[in-house]
Amino acid sequence: MRSGYDQLDLVELGPSAGLNLVWDRYRYIYEAGEWGSTEAGLVLSGEERRPVPAELLQVLLQVRYRTGIDIAPVDVTTEEGKLLLKSFVWPDQPHRLEMLDRAVATLREDPPQLIRGDIAEELPRVLTDRRDGALTVVWQTAALGYLPDQGRERVRTTLEAAGEEAPLAWISGGRSERSEQEWAMKIRLWPGGDRELVAYADWHGAWLEWVA
Repeated sequence: MRSGYDQLDLVELGPSAGLNLVWDRYRYIYEAGEWGSTEAGLVLSGEERRPVPAELLQVLLQVRYRTGIDIAPVDVTTEEGKLLLKSFVWPDQPHRLEMLDRAVATLREDPPQLIRGDIAEELPRVLTDRRDGALTVVWQTAALGYLPDQGRERVRTTLEAAGEEAPLAWISGGRSERSEQEWAMKIRLWPGGDRELVAYADWHGAWLEWVA
């Protein structure tokens, strides 16, 4: 990794139930190879419009800590929470319901910490509690779009300040500049604060185009 770290502390903004916070427990199939445990309960694949580099699939990572901040987190360790999440899946897509069952089962093995609260209010406190020895990775896919301008600015200011204090990565998904039918993933890494566009993707992950 460019950061020099092989241990990560994860912080997701707007994780809902936290299924993305256990991404390292799933297995992924790419044109250039596979990544993740062969015993993973959930295997993910999709169309690659431009392949993910093979060298990325050789990187071994260990997640030390994982937490999410959400105004209304869903607790899928309960049957009520699981049913709530499943109620948002279209009934004519049984494959998505099966994938959701597998993801929930994976999360239940060791659930992440979910903090109930406003992202802009809670993020400074979470980043203040960082420990040495791992790269803190903060990310969001669509959560910032639901914050008022003042809240988004506070998140940006918090990340800038935290990046000056210790190594930090910020991964953000948002609208693409080239099409409204896709989203763009950008990474910013401190120290230095350099930004990089790394990929475009379908809004629901059906395809991926790696550009970094």
